[in-house]
Amino acid sequence: MSETIVLSLTQAPDHALVADCIAPDRFAALTAKEIASLGVFHGGRAARVGDFFKVTGERSSNVRLEGDLGRVQGIGTGMTGGEMLIDDSSGRDLGVAMAGGRIEVRGSTGDNVGGARPGAAQGMTGGEIIIRGSAGDDAGVRMRRGLLVILGDGGRGTGRAMIAGTIVLFGKTGPGAGRFLKRGTIVALEAMERPATYRYACTYRPPHVTVLLRYLRARSGVPVSDRHITGRYERYSGDLAELGKGEILQWAGE
Repeated sequence: MSETIVLSLTQAPDHALVADCIAPDRFAALTAKEIASLGVFHGGRAARVGDFFKVTGERSSNVRLEGDLGRVQGIGTGMTGGEMLIDDSSGRDLGVAMAGGRIEVRGSTGDNVGGARPGAAQGMTGGEIIIRGSAGDDAGVRMRRGLLVILGDGGRGTGRAMIAGTIVLFGKTGPGAGRFLKRGTIVALEAMERPATYRYACTYRPPHVTVLLRYLRARSGVPVSDRHITGRYERYSGDLAELGKGEILQWAGE
């Protein structure tokens, strides 16, 4: 049993590489040879993990991926536990339908991070995703539970149709963030464009945001400034076109 399983990219994919088999909970009982034999799809053709990655370590729920994975899709799909560190960027569908565990990305991600499978009623239902770069469009779509943190910019439709859960945005975000949100919280530390179907409620210092930001700084080393921890937030209720029980908390200064 190894402390960490490392997948090092040795063959950069020429096309989209769908590798939804890569998840810590699936690796926990597998040898390095068995992991290398898991099936992937490259440009729609069947292949194996070992065709693209060198696998070091075995039987562990701690995983590290090395190399630019911008064309690798579906990493962490449906994962239920364990920890995964991606040293560079990741492609679309990272952590789709994730139910538990933790993913940290030291680069950026493609579309639909923490989102839903095609046609599914809900996306991420638990766990944590920390993105130290930017995220593509539709991050956290139909998210039901869990925590999604984006230290860079978010794309269009961040948190669209959220059912519950929490998204923290450190950078700017594209239009449509929070559209059709039923419940849940979006914490925006920079200015963001809110849908017209949100209503201003109050300006206050939300204690749960203070706890959350302190947790992120202590647990993940996220560079949270004191002004965001102790500052005031404007609360907007919405989406009033849906249940109206969600909220956007916009940092309003100290």
